Amino acid sequence: MNSSIGIDFGTTNTVLAMKTADGNVQPVRFPHADADFSSFRSVLAFWREEGEWLPETHCEAGPWAIEAFIAYPTDTRFFQSFKTYAANRSFQNTQVYGKRYLFEDILAAFFEQVNRRSGDSATLPRRLVLGRPVKFAGPKPDAALAQQRYEAAFKRFGFEEIHHVMEPIAAAYYYAHRQTRASTVLVGDFGGGTSDFSIVSFEPKPSGMHARPLAFSGVGVAGDTFDFRIIDHVVAPVLGKGSKYRSFEKLLDMPQSYYHSFARWSDLCLMRSSGAVAELKRLAAASVEPEKIERFIALIEGNVAYSLYKAVSEAKTRLSRDASARLTFSASGVELDAEIARADFERWIARDLAHLSASIDDALAKAGLAADAIDRVFLTGGTSFVPAVRRLFTKRFGVEKVDTGDEFVSIANGLALIAEEEDIARWTVDECAAANGVA
Repeated sequence: MNSSIGIDFGTTNTVLAMKTADGNVQPVRFPHADADFSSFRSVLAFWREEGEWLPETHCEAGPWAIEAFIAYPTDTRFFQSFKTYAANRSFQNTQVYGKRYLFEDILAAFFEQVNRRSGDSATLPRRLVLGRPVKFAGPKPDAALAQQRYEAAFKRFGFEEIHHVMEPIAAAYYYAHRQTRASTVLVGDFGGGTSDFSIVSFEPKPSGMHARPLAFSGVGVAGDTFDFRIIDHVVAPVLGKGSKYRSFEKLLDMPQSYYHSFARWSDLCLMRSSGAVAELKRLAAASVEPEKIERFIALIEGNVAYSLYKAVSEAKTRLSRDASARLTFSASGVELDAEIARADFERWIARDLAHLSASIDDALAKAGLAADAIDRVFLTGGTSFVPAVRRLFTKRFGVEKVDTGDEFVSIANGLALIAEEEDIARWTVDECAAANGVA
């Protein structure tokens, strides 16, 4: 039985990792649909079914939650990207079929399903090392509150020790674990909701690899942002964004509020029962281009938003390999077929890239280092595959210094390795943050 586990609880995906008998670490696998995977989607669904005496509430997470929500979107309470509420003090609780759920209740319900689906529900170890971002999402995030909520959720599963480690520190540790020379490493960790950067000095000693965190920085730009840029420029105009409608002899722009729902596919699904469809039908009748609004209505009523978002994500992935990619989608009478040039995509994300670049500058400034003082750069997370993102680092630090590997599991693997450390305190948030002024 393992004595420890590392958990990378992410906005989009969650990864668990444990040390194996041969001394290596590997992510926990989850079987689904004749396959198995290491990234578990960070979503949760509740629904009710008739019981013997009273309606019974059921719960699922990951791909099983997505399947439940797609089947019954108006009858399912669906939580997506709920990590963004962890550090939000204004989020107190929410109601699920008359029962009050605090954030820690939602997280505990999620992990219960993760643990059940892993097949290891009876063998949870005593020590847990949790990853956390450098900067939590939200306008005024309270990191201490987020950590308290994390602990309140995970203590329910019998963990005797819970430690918090910065996600980029975990990625840096995983990278440095394979190194034998002293080095100053810059880590870029690109998640679904945030991108974090850290600079860590590593020095091998007889007692093991010694790390000295030098600086942290973070920004709310990541993979989900890039997906939305494609939706905003390619998909939304086909569905009426930017078109006009007539009102009392005036031509007015289609309300932008309808297209803000594209930020999350689950919000788009819920438009079926929000009264939005009835309003869109009225707008279609007055529209200069009614076929576009009718296409939007068909998308909502057909309940195919998740399939659309998968098509967008796949197109983005192809753009990382090729100079152009075709976005094709056909469902519920909605036909999309668009060629996307990588040059256009990079133009759409130019402002986001500038924010990423500024955050890298911030980390270097906090560390008091010039770019040539960085020995190695380690990039992790799916967005690190985007060529324009990669160029931010190769231009500044040199191609020969930039490394990648295990992009989706390196944080969890690093957490699992840290969990086996005897002197675990020197890797935790409290120690690193105290030395670097990170709240």
